[in-house]
Amino acid sequence: MVRGYTLFGEALANEGVDTGFYIMGGPINDAVKAAIAGGVRMVDTRHEQAAAFAAQAYARVKGKPGLCMGASGPGAINLTLGLANALIDCAPVVAFGGASPVAQYLQGSFQEIDQLAIMRPVTKWAERVYEARRIPEYVNIAFRRAMSGKPGPVYIDLPGDVLYAEVDESEVVWPRVPANKARSRPAADAATLSEVSEALSKAERPIIITGSGILWSQASDQLSAFVDATGIPFYTTPQGRGVIPEDHPYLFAHARSTAFKEADLVLIIGTRLNYVISHARPPRFSATATIVQVDTDADGVGANDRVDIPVIADAATVLEQLLGMLRTSLKPDRYAEWRSQLAAVESKRVPRHEEAIATDQMPIHPLRLCKEVRDFIDRDAILVVDGQEILNFGRQTIPSFMPGHRLNSGPFGTMGVGMPFGVGAKAARPDAQVVVLHGDGSFGLNAMELDTAVRHDLPVLVIISLNGGWTADPEKLKPGRDLGYTHYEKMAEALGCHGEYVERPEDIRPALERGAAAVTSGKTAVINVVTDWRALSTTASFTAYRT
Repeated sequence: MVRGYTLFGEALANEGVDTGFYIMGGPINDAVKAAIAGGVRMVDTRHEQAAAFAAQAYARVKGKPGLCMGASGPGAINLTLGLANALIDCAPVVAFGGASPVAQYLQGSFQEIDQLAIMRPVTKWAERVYEARRIPEYVNIAFRRAMSGKPGPVYIDLPGDVLYAEVDESEVVWPRVPANKARSRPAADAATLSEVSEALSKAERPIIITGSGILWSQASDQLSAFVDATGIPFYTTPQGRGVIPEDHPYLFAHARSTAFKEADLVLIIGTRLNYVISHARPPRFSATATIVQVDTDADGVGANDRVDIPVIADAATVLEQLLGMLRTSLKPDRYAEWRSQLAAVESKRVPRHEEAIATDQMPIHPLRLCKEVRDFIDRDAILVVDGQEILNFGRQTIPSFMPGHRLNSGPFGTMGVGMPFGVGAKAARPDAQVVVLHGDGSFGLNAMELDTAVRHDLPVLVIISLNGGWTADPEKLKPGRDLGYTHYEKMAEALGCHGEYVERPEDIRPALERGAAAVTSGKTAVINVVTDWRALSTTASFTAYRT
C-alpha cells in the first residue's frame, strides 16, 4: 500500500522536477517531504504569492514549468496573484494547493472554500484530484498543459483525505510519457509560407518584432540565423529581450519609433498584438504596413484586425521553414538602405542619450543609476527590474544579451515581483550573477524574500532606487505617493545581508563592487541608492482613462 502524498513526490520526480517554492502547512506537509525525498529542492518563501512569482522566474530562466505550492484555504489563495501574473505573461507555472477533505465538503470543515472557483479565472486549467491512485496522472496532465499551445499556469487541488489515502500500488495510474517529451511543434502550411515569402520579397522597409514566444519555443538560434541571413532589423518586447544580443548590428534600439512608423512590413513572431506594441495600429505603425503574425495561439492571432497574414505555428519551426525558402532569394544587402536610414537616426540619438545618463546631478537621477548598473554587471547577468520609474529608465538604458536573462512583471504590470523573481532566477541558475533593480515602493511588497535568499543560500545583488515613494511626483499631486527615505539597507543587515546607503553618484560604482564581492562570498547584498523624486520617466501611456 502507498499513501497519496508519497505518489505525489514520486510523480514530481517522474516529471523531472528539480525545484519548487512553497510555504508549509496542512495538508501538504508530507507531500512536500515526499517531494524532497524524491530529489526536489523545495524553497520555502515568506509569502505564497512570492512562491508563485519565484516559480515564474524559474520557468523563464530554465525554459520549463516552475513549481509552487500552498497550504489549504488562505495558503492556496495567496498563490493567485502570482498565477494571474503568469497567465497574462504566458509563463508555465504548475501550482498545487492543499484543500479541505472531500468527505467533509459542505460541512464547514477547516479552511473549506471552493478553491477551484477562485483558481479557474487566473489559470489556463484548474482541476481537483478525487482519487489518490490518479495523482501521478494529474501531475502529468498539469505539466503537459502548462507547456502546450500558449504556455501558462495550471492549478491542481489536493484535498487532505486524498493526499493521506492508502491505495494498492497496482491500482496507481502512471503516465507512460513524461510531459516534457510530449511537446508539439506545428509547422506552417505551404500556401501560408508562400504568402509570407511573397510579402517579404515586395517589402522595402521590413522589421521583425519578437516576444517571449521565442523563449518558450527555444527559437533564439533560429531567429538569429534568420536575421543574419535576411538583414531585417529586429526589435523585441520587454519580455523577449536578449533572444539576440542587443549589440547586434541589425538592432537600432534608439530608432525604434522611426522603424515602427516607417516599416512597410512587420513580421511579428511569438508575441501578442497588445498594448505593449500599441496593437500594431496607427499612429505608432503605418496604416498601410503589412502585418504578419506567427503564434501558436489561434485565438490570439484572430483577436486583432490588423493582421494581414496569420501564421498559426511554432516560432522555431516557421523560422526554419522561412530560412529554407529565402536563404538564396533574400540577402542582407537587400535592405542595406533601410538599415542605413535607421543607423543615421541611431547615430544622432545615442550621444544625446549617453550624455543624459552620465549626469552628476543631486539627488541622483535614476538614469545615472541605470548607467552605473549597465556598466558594472556581467554580460550574461540575469537582470530583474521591478518598479515604475526605474522599470522604464532601466528599459531605456540597460541592454540584455542572453535569452531568458531579462525579467520584469510583464503585461500585467504587477509590482512586488523583483525579490521573488531574483530568488527564483538564482535557484534556476546558481552559477549566474543575478541582479535585482528595484523601486523602493515595489521592494516593500515582498522585501522579506531577502530572508528567503539568505536562508536558502541564494545570494543576489539588490539595488534599490530610493525616490521616497510610489512613482515620481514632480508637482506633488498624487495622494498616497510618499513613503519616506527608508534605510532598507539596515533591514537587510538585520536579516544577514550586506547593506549600503548611497547618496552621491560617484559612490554608486564602489558600492556595487563591494556588494558584488559580498555576493561572491555567498551573502545577499542590498545597495540603497537615494534618487530624485522628481525624475519622471517617459513612456507610452497605458492608462489613458479619459477621452
